[in-house]
Amino acid sequence: MTVLPIRITGDPVLHTPAREVTDFDGTLRTLVADMFETMDKAPGVGLAAPQVGVPLRLFVYSYDHDPAGPRRGVAINPQLWLSPTPIGEADEEAEAEGCLSVPGERFPLRRAARARLTAVDLEQQPVELDASGWFARVLQHENDHLDGVLYVDRLDFLHGRRARKAIAANRWGKPGSSWLPGVDDLEA
Repeated sequence: MTVLPIRITGDPVLHTPAREVTDFDGTLRTLVADMFETMDKAPGVGLAAPQVGVPLRLFVYSYDHDPAGPRRGVAINPQLWLSPTPIGEADEEAEAEGCLSVPGERFPLRRAARARLTAVDLEQQPVELDASGWFARVLQHENDHLDGVLYVDRLDFLHGRRARKAIAANRWGKPGSSWLPGVDDLEA
């Protein structure tokens, strides 16, 4: 397994909708294994293929704090259904979200409290997940990546402005920026 470079906001692959996975072959298995290795090394709770420069609709996840028990797997060609997103201002602490493609930054974002995901795994077997709380947030965040949306794109005006300033201060926001977990010292 190989730790892959994680693309940083501004790289076109992060801002373009990904393609459906059609080839379930050894190349896909290697990609998924490398994505798990990269996510674990980062460390993160999810990683979408566009974040490692691959424009395919798949993500891996590993979330240990779900009341239903630890969750770890791959979602290929997922579809996501959400409960309504609560109205009001996001809580600065309880709803602060981060992203491996905007490393070291955290901003509050309102998300739906519940999510239902359907997808397939590497064997093309159905995957169905019902999630609530933070695990629902993880699924929404990773699924957004497949649609070319980063969480900073969803921020309210004030926090969006703070995110844009942080991106500019780090000289991100342009094609080709990436970091390598285990090598680069970027806090995600």
